Amino acid sequence: MNASTQLLSLQGESGVIEALLDKPLEIPASQIRGTAVIAHPHPLYGGSMQNKVVQTLARAFVQCGWRAVRFNFRGVGASDGAYDDGRGELLDMVSVIEQTALPGQALALAGFSFGAYVTSHALARTWGTRAIDKVVLVGVAASRFQVAALPHDAHDATLVLHGEQDDTVELLSVMDWARPQSLPVMVIPGVEHFFHGQLPLLKSLVMRHLRA
Repeated sequence: MNASTQLLSLQGESGVIEALLDKPLEIPASQIRGTAVIAHPHPLYGGSMQNKVVQTLARAFVQCGWRAVRFNFRGVGASDGAYDDGRGELLDMVSVIEQTALPGQALALAGFSFGAYVTSHALARTWGTRAIDKVVLVGVAASRFQVAALPHDAHDATLVLHGEQDDTVELLSVMDWARPQSLPVMVIPGVEHFFHGQLPLLKSLVMRHLRA
């Protein structure tokens, strides 16, 4: 499915938030499933909305009939502000959700690495105030940050993916986060943190979850 990409300039607590909106072209606007908001990896280590994993997540959502919003956290690209150790970045993501996913519209949340950590807290904050249809967390940075426990009712809507050979975030730390919640984790054999050479597989697994 082809997609169009539109540059957005949103407003956050620290000023402008730069974002990209990817939309499916081959289905009527009335049939779009909803809006997915996708968070990128660590801002201090080159993370941005142009990250290959983030782009792959956006393509998966678009091909399943969703609008996909990628955005730069504060201090990245044209987004105002400076890195805030996850606190301000959570506010950024909440601002993006509020401005791009209108009430009554289906909402999905996704994130990669540091972005998955922020997404976990955005989910915890948003859950109960509006419905969240799908959640995708890839390479959750559980070894470096205090990832939020997910609401139990959100488990069926959530896909957690991790590479067996991830040397940036140890699989053990993700299992230690998931175990008390009885939250399933899909482990992909032979894959490292950035899914080098395995992005088509990542896309396929995400699409399978979105279509379930």
